Amino acid sequence: MKFKAHNYQRYAINHVINNEKAGLFLDMGLGKTISTLTAIQELIFLGYVTKVLVVAPKRVAEDTWSTEVEKWDHINLKVSKILGDAKKRIRAINEEADIYVINRENVVWLVDHYRNNWIWDTLVIDELSSFKSSSSKRFRAMKKIRKNFKRIIGLTGTPTPNGLLDLWPQLYIIDGGERLGTTITGYRERYFTPGQRNQNIIYEWKLKEGSEEAIHKKISDICISMKSEDYLDLPKQINNIIKIELPDSIKKQYKQFEKELVLEEENIIASSKAVLCNKLLQLANGAIYKDDGSFKEYHNEKIKALEEIIDISNGKPILVFYNFKSDLERIKSSIKNCKELKDQKDIKLWNEGKIPVLLVHPASAGHGLNLQYGGNIIVWFGLTWSLELYQQANARLHRQGQTNSVIVHHLVSSNTVDEDVLKALENKEVNQNLLLEAVKARIKEFKANEKS
Repeated sequence: MKFKAHNYQRYAINHVINNEKAGLFLDMGLGKTISTLTAIQELIFLGYVTKVLVVAPKRVAEDTWSTEVEKWDHINLKVSKILGDAKKRIRAINEEADIYVINRENVVWLVDHYRNNWIWDTLVIDELSSFKSSSSKRFRAMKKIRKNFKRIIGLTGTPTPNGLLDLWPQLYIIDGGERLGTTITGYRERYFTPGQRNQNIIYEWKLKEGSEEAIHKKISDICISMKSEDYLDLPKQINNIIKIELPDSIKKQYKQFEKELVLEEENIIASSKAVLCNKLLQLANGAIYKDDGSFKEYHNEKIKALEEIIDISNGKPILVFYNFKSDLERIKSSIKNCKELKDQKDIKLWNEGKIPVLLVHPASAGHGLNLQYGGNIIVWFGLTWSLELYQQANARLHRQGQTNSVIVHHLVSSNTVDEDVLKALENKEVNQNLLLEAVKARIKEFKANEKS
């Protein structure tokens, strides 16, 4: 296929060529991969680049980069995939290639085994936001060898899914701390003030006045940001909220369970709040895990709602995002002709219109999957409190190549944490603290009603 770069893609290509440290914060569908490949090919031709290491989510590493290379006529690069068991990874590294693609889970292994025999002069991190935690093993491993690269390119559409604190580790990988400082502590002290805390433990940081503008200015020379709505003529995304009314007996159980959990965990640290939120989300979906790993079903109201959507869709393929394995098992046992996404064969069958209902966990479909050719209907059976996963998952259908309006159904159990998650998603402010505060507010209301 011939590639005719849009003006915004040419701008991105030139940005990579002209900056040894570059961040492309481009929305889904704007062509981050092909723009980067085009820039790399030009840089190899000019002699500025020899071997490129691409770090990507597993599915992207398996398919996206090699597929893009094969797709475009002007790209003449060889890709080696550092995937599979250790022997296969070593064999792939020993192959002669231009681009070596590895999944992010194996970054620590790569650094441990090849730190003193580094062959790559250019680094591309596809979905840079997966390095947003400065305490993660993959970040610490990358920090050890970032100086070995002459060029570093960071790609993402969501650099700050949970706020600007996420930005420091990502920028450190790109520029070694030149713009935002060499430590996360210094970054926080310069641009943030402590918010909620539990004694000496601070688990919320608030931006100081003027900090957002200052941070953006600091990184503006090496990072460019583009939104799809500014450049693409995409079909509309229609968001539909389907309220699920739970039976009275379940409402009573939910309220009691909600109250007990919040009172029990009122002083927990931030990392445990996800556990609390997930328990409430499980119950809103219809089942909750027990200590032994099994689950107990409390209601099937969302299953019924999903069946109704399938019925009125008149045979159109439906992409269903589930949150918990218990939901997956319950859907598979109730819905005929549904299939769980497992491999590239399933992607091909979906895009050919041969899978009526495709069940996908948003974490496995967040990046790099092109599903827009198989349908235009999404159902969120269970919501996620990760804004990044939510946006990326919807973009599997709402992207270039989609010819119909994308309908996104949200199954929301009334008067449950579902409503709080949805509100937070709409406000683009999703985090555990926000959800816990929303739940606490419900309990305060509950107590007030009891007194009156």
